Amino acid sequence: MALPKRRTPKSKRNSRRSHHRADVPQLVRDNATGGWKVNHTAGGERDRKGRPIEEEMDINIPAEGT
Repeated sequence: MALPKRRTPKSKRNSRRSHHRADVPQLVRDNATGGWKVNHTAGGERDRKGRPIEEEMDINIPAEGT
């Protein structure tokens, strides 16, 4: 296994990690619903291709104990 020849200073380590912070997602107005959505996503009640979802999908989950 490869090991570094010298110890990395705290300042170099921390400057490398400066880009690892959490950012606020870029929000834009959704023209279809008028609300806010994350940029470059379908948003609202839409499928992955951006088409409106018209009906509820039934998921048959068995009840517990049966």
